[in-house]
Amino acid sequence: MIKWALIVLLSLVAISALAIAIGWLLPVAHVAKRHAEVPAPPDRVWATITDIDAFPAWRPDVTRVERVAGDRVSWVEHGRNGRLTFVVERSDPPRTLVTRIADPDLPFGGTWTYEVAPVPRGSAVTITEHGEIYNPLFRFMSRFVFGYDSTMKEYLAALVATGERGTGN
Repeated sequence: MIKWALIVLLSLVAISALAIAIGWLLPVAHVAKRHAEVPAPPDRVWATITDIDAFPAWRPDVTRVERVAGDRVSWVEHGRNGRLTFVVERSDPPRTLVTRIADPDLPFGGTWTYEVAPVPRGSAVTITEHGEIYNPLFRFMSRFVFGYDSTMKEYLAALVATGERGTGN
């Protein structure tokens, strides 16, 4: 019995070491892009994605938001992904919004560029992530298990749902 437990333990250690080694070989920076059509006009989509205080009402991954005082629009999201601080880098309503993770202590960082364009049935929303993942194990997991675009998929699904319900701003 001890022999099998030792084999299992050594196998788990070997798999973890292999994942970390592969993670070291992967680039720190990546670019991922997702697109969705939202059944709402661009001005309403823009109002929804920029109404920071309303995020918990439509985003399942956010339980509460705190605004950060300062010269720039900045906030802290609390939720399933922990505590994340964001800042708006650029805003060109209702077309382009660029946000950046503003916490240097996280094992990842980067920007999301939101592009909103009118289409016959509402708005085309494209999110481009310019991300960096500093931890090699997390880099491996993001690339091969979760996918670089998993958070964007969830965000866009929630945004589409607000358009379908006619909710949001």
